[in-house]
Amino acid sequence: MSNYSSSILNGCTIFNHSVLPHDCLLCGTPSGSEPLCPACHADLPWHLAPQCPRCALPTTGGELCGHCLQETPAFDRSLAAFTYDFPLDALIQALKYGHQLAVLAPLAAALSQRAQDVPHPDILIAMPLHPLRLRERGFNQALELAKIVAKNLAIPLLPHGAERIRATAPQVGLPWKQRAHNLSGAFACSLDLHGKHVAILDDVMTTGTSLEELAVTLRRQGAEEISAWVVARTVGK
Repeated sequence: MSNYSSSILNGCTIFNHSVLPHDCLLCGTPSGSEPLCPACHADLPWHLAPQCPRCALPTTGGELCGHCLQETPAFDRSLAAFTYDFPLDALIQALKYGHQLAVLAPLAAALSQRAQDVPHPDILIAMPLHPLRLRERGFNQALELAKIVAKNLAIPLLPHGAERIRATAPQVGLPWKQRAHNLSGAFACSLDLHGKHVAILDDVMTTGTSLEELAVTLRRQGAEEISAWVVARTVGK
Protein backbone atom coordinates (compact mmCIF):
# COMPACT_ATOMS: atom_id res chain seq x y z
CA MET A 1 0.00 0.00 0.00
CA SER A 2 1.41 3.43 -0.93
CA ASN A 3 1.82 6.22 1.62
CA TYR A 4 -0.83 8.18 -0.29
CA SER A 5 -3.34 5.30 -0.09
CA SER A 6 -2.47 4.73 3.56
CA SER A 7 -3.13 8.41 4.34
CA ILE A 8 -6.54 8.26 2.64
CA LEU A 9 -7.39 5.05 4.53
CA ASN A 10 -6.31 6.59 7.84
CA GLY A 11 -8.32 9.74 7.22
CA CYS A 12 -11.49 7.91 6.20
CA THR A 13 -11.31 5.48 9.10
CA ILE A 14 -10.73 8.17 11.71
CA PHE A 15 -13.51 10.31 10.19
CA ASN A 16 -15.99 7.44 10.26
CA HIS A 17 -15.23 6.61 13.89
CA SER A 18 -15.35 10.23 15.01
CA VAL A 19 -18.68 11.05 13.33
CA LEU A 20 -20.71 7.90 12.76
CA PRO A 21 -22.24 5.91 15.65
CA HIS A 22 -20.61 2.53 16.12
CA ASP A 23 -19.86 -0.16 18.68
CA CYS A 24 -17.10 -0.31 21.28
CA LEU A 25 -14.01 -2.02 19.86
CA LEU A 26 -13.64 -4.13 23.00
CA CYS A 27 -17.09 -5.12 24.25
CA GLY A 28 -19.32 -4.40 21.26
CA THR A 29 -21.82 -2.19 23.09
CA PRO A 30 -22.91 1.08 21.42
CA SER A 31 -20.29 3.76 22.08
CA GLY A 32 -21.58 6.67 20.02
CA SER A 33 -18.78 8.46 18.23
CA GLU A 34 -16.08 7.06 20.54
CA PRO A 35 -14.06 3.92 19.70
CA LEU A 36 -14.42 2.68 23.28
CA CYS A 37 -17.37 2.82 25.65
CA PRO A 38 -16.80 4.67 28.97
CA ALA A 39 -16.61 1.43 30.96
CA CYS A 40 -13.94 -0.17 28.74
CA HIS A 41 -11.97 3.06 28.62
CA ALA A 42 -11.95 3.26 32.41
CA ASP A 43 -10.88 -0.40 32.70
CA LEU A 44 -7.74 0.03 30.59
CA PRO A 45 -4.52 -0.80 32.50
CA TRP A 46 -3.25 2.72 33.17
CA HIS A 47 0.46 2.82 34.06
CA LEU A 48 0.18 4.75 37.31
CA ALA A 49 2.25 2.83 39.89
CA PRO A 50 5.52 4.36 41.16
CA GLN A 51 8.08 3.63 38.47
CA CYS A 52 11.70 3.98 37.47
CA PRO A 53 12.06 7.45 35.96
CA ARG A 54 14.42 6.14 33.26
CA CYS A 55 12.69 2.99 31.97
CA ALA A 56 9.19 3.20 33.51
CA LEU A 57 9.33 -0.21 35.22
CA PRO A 58 7.47 -0.26 38.56
CA THR A 59 9.78 0.41 41.50
CA THR A 60 9.33 1.09 45.19
CA GLY A 61 8.87 4.80 45.68
CA GLY A 62 9.66 5.61 42.07
CA GLU A 63 13.40 5.01 42.48
CA LEU A 64 15.78 3.93 39.72
CA CYS A 65 15.48 0.21 39.03
CA GLY A 66 18.44 -2.13 39.47
CA HIS A 67 18.99 -2.52 35.74
CA CYS A 68 19.18 1.22 35.11
CA LEU A 69 21.56 1.60 38.06
CA GLN A 70 23.87 -1.01 36.54
CA GLU A 71 23.52 -0.01 32.87
CA THR A 72 22.37 3.56 32.31
CA PRO A 73 20.18 3.73 29.19
CA ALA A 74 21.01 6.15 26.39
CA PHE A 75 17.66 7.86 27.00
CA ASP A 76 17.18 10.06 30.08
CA ARG A 77 13.59 9.31 31.03
CA SER A 78 10.55 7.31 29.98
CA LEU A 79 6.83 7.93 29.93
CA ALA A 80 4.13 5.29 29.45
CA ALA A 81 0.37 5.76 29.40
CA PHE A 82 -0.53 2.11 29.98
CA THR A 83 0.81 -1.18 31.22
CA TYR A 84 0.93 -3.68 28.37
CA ASP A 85 -1.79 -5.98 29.66
CA PHE A 86 -5.28 -7.10 28.71
CA PRO A 87 -7.24 -5.54 27.08
CA LEU A 88 -4.75 -2.86 26.02
CA ASP A 89 -2.59 -5.51 24.35
CA ALA A 90 -5.56 -6.54 22.21
CA LEU A 91 -6.08 -2.94 21.07
CA ILE A 92 -2.47 -2.50 20.03
CA GLN A 93 -2.44 -5.80 18.17
CA ALA A 94 -5.68 -4.82 16.43
CA LEU A 95 -3.99 -1.59 15.34
CA LYS A 96 -0.72 -3.11 14.14
CA TYR A 97 -1.95 -6.31 12.56
CA GLY A 98 -5.67 -5.74 12.00
CA HIS A 99 -5.50 -2.19 10.61
CA GLN A 100 -8.04 -1.01 13.21
CA LEU A 101 -6.98 2.61 12.79
CA ALA A 102 -9.77 3.90 15.03
CA VAL A 103 -7.62 2.71 17.93
CA LEU A 104 -5.11 5.50 17.19
CA ALA A 105 -7.22 8.30 18.66
CA PRO A 106 -7.79 6.98 22.21
CA LEU A 107 -4.23 5.66 22.53
CA ALA A 108 -2.68 8.93 21.36
CA ALA A 109 -5.05 10.94 23.57
CA ALA A 110 -4.01 8.92 26.63
CA LEU A 111 -0.31 9.42 25.89
CA SER A 112 -0.87 13.13 25.27
CA GLN A 113 -2.65 13.45 28.61
CA ARG A 114 0.14 11.58 30.38
CA ALA A 115 2.72 13.94 28.84
CA GLN A 116 0.96 17.15 29.82
CA ASP A 117 2.89 17.59 33.06
CA VAL A 118 6.40 16.60 31.98
CA PRO A 119 9.03 18.73 30.20
CA HIS A 120 8.13 18.86 26.54
CA PRO A 121 10.84 18.09 24.00
CA ASP A 122 11.99 20.38 21.25
CA ILE A 123 11.13 17.76 18.63
CA LEU A 124 9.33 14.45 18.38
CA ILE A 125 10.66 11.51 16.35
CA ALA A 126 8.62 8.33 15.78
CA MET A 127 10.26 4.92 15.89
CA PRO A 128 10.91 4.24 12.18
CA LEU A 129 10.03 1.09 10.28
CA HIS A 130 12.27 -0.40 7.62
CA PRO A 131 10.85 0.25 4.11
CA LEU A 132 10.20 -3.46 3.61
CA ARG A 133 8.17 -3.67 6.83
CA LEU A 134 6.38 -0.43 6.01
CA ARG A 135 5.40 -1.78 2.60
CA GLU A 136 4.17 -4.98 4.20
CA ARG A 137 2.11 -3.29 6.93
CA GLY A 138 1.01 -0.25 4.95
CA PHE A 139 1.60 2.26 7.73
CA ASN A 140 3.88 2.97 10.67
CA GLN A 141 1.75 2.86 13.81
CA ALA A 142 4.35 4.83 15.80
CA LEU A 143 4.32 7.64 13.25
CA GLU A 144 0.52 7.75 13.11
CA LEU A 145 0.38 7.99 16.91
CA ALA A 146 3.10 10.65 16.87
CA LYS A 147 1.16 12.80 14.43
CA ILE A 148 -1.76 13.02 16.86
CA VAL A 149 0.41 13.53 19.96
CA ALA A 150 2.44 16.24 18.21
CA LYS A 151 -0.74 18.08 17.26
CA ASN A 152 -2.27 17.70 20.72
CA LEU A 153 0.82 19.06 22.48
CA ALA A 154 2.02 21.50 19.79
CA ILE A 155 5.41 19.78 19.49
CA PRO A 156 7.23 19.77 16.13
CA LEU A 157 7.26 16.28 14.59
CA LEU A 158 10.03 15.22 12.22
CA PRO A 159 8.40 12.38 10.22
CA HIS A 160 11.72 11.44 8.60
CA GLY A 161 13.96 12.41 11.50
CA ALA A 162 15.43 8.92 11.68
CA GLU A 163 15.58 5.95 9.33
CA ARG A 164 15.69 2.23 9.81
CA ILE A 165 18.43 1.25 7.40
CA ARG A 166 18.76 -2.43 8.20
CA ALA A 167 15.97 -4.97 7.95
CA THR A 168 15.94 -6.95 11.18
CA ALA A 169 14.05 -9.92 12.52
CA PRO A 170 11.04 -8.95 14.67
CA GLN A 171 12.07 -8.38 18.28
CA VAL A 172 9.04 -10.30 19.52
CA GLY A 173 10.07 -13.87 20.25
CA LEU A 174 13.81 -13.21 20.36
CA PRO A 175 15.69 -13.97 23.60
CA TRP A 176 16.60 -10.78 25.45
CA LYS A 177 20.33 -11.26 24.92
CA GLN A 178 19.83 -11.44 21.14
CA ARG A 179 17.70 -8.32 20.88
CA ALA A 180 20.55 -5.80 21.15
CA HIS A 181 22.63 -7.65 18.56
CA ASN A 182 19.60 -7.87 16.28
CA LEU A 183 19.24 -4.08 16.22
CA SER A 184 22.90 -3.10 16.14
CA GLY A 185 23.41 -0.50 13.40
CA ALA A 186 19.73 -0.59 12.44
CA PHE A 187 19.14 3.17 12.57
CA ALA A 188 20.54 6.28 10.92
CA CYS A 189 20.01 10.00 11.43
CA SER A 190 21.53 12.93 9.53
CA LEU A 191 20.07 15.76 11.64
CA ASP A 192 22.06 18.22 13.71
CA LEU A 193 20.53 17.70 17.16
CA HIS A 194 23.08 19.60 19.25
CA GLY A 195 21.43 21.10 22.32
CA LYS A 196 18.05 19.55 21.51
CA HIS A 197 15.68 17.61 23.74
CA VAL A 198 14.26 14.82 21.58
CA ALA A 199 11.37 12.51 22.44
CA ILE A 200 11.21 9.14 20.69
CA LEU A 201 7.65 7.86 20.37
CA ASP A 202 6.79 4.17 20.05
CA ASP A 203 3.79 1.98 20.74
CA VAL A 204 5.28 -0.51 23.22
CA MET A 205 8.46 -0.73 25.29
CA THR A 206 9.37 -4.32 26.20
CA THR A 207 13.09 -4.56 26.90
CA GLY A 208 13.73 -1.04 25.58
CA THR A 209 16.29 -2.33 23.07
CA SER A 210 14.81 -0.53 20.06
CA LEU A 211 14.54 2.73 21.98
CA GLU A 212 18.08 2.29 23.31
CA GLU A 213 19.59 1.73 19.86
CA LEU A 214 17.75 4.69 18.35
CA ALA A 215 18.72 6.87 21.32
CA VAL A 216 22.39 5.95 20.79
CA THR A 217 22.04 7.05 17.17
CA LEU A 218 20.49 10.38 18.20
CA ARG A 219 23.20 10.95 20.81
CA ARG A 220 25.79 10.68 18.05
CA GLN A 221 24.00 13.56 16.33
CA GLY A 222 24.33 15.74 19.43
CA ALA A 223 20.98 15.27 21.22
CA GLU A 224 21.37 16.68 24.72
CA GLU A 225 18.27 15.05 26.27
CA ILE A 226 16.27 12.07 25.06
CA SER A 227 12.89 10.98 26.36
CA ALA A 228 11.13 7.74 25.49
CA TRP A 229 7.37 8.16 25.13
CA VAL A 230 5.39 4.94 24.70
CA VAL A 231 1.75 4.02 24.73
CA ALA A 232 2.43 0.92 26.82
CA ARG A 233 5.17 -0.61 28.97
CA THR A 234 5.51 -4.33 29.56
CA VAL A 235 6.22 -5.38 33.14
CA GLY A 236 7.05 -8.57 34.98
CA LYS A 237 9.04 -10.23 32.16
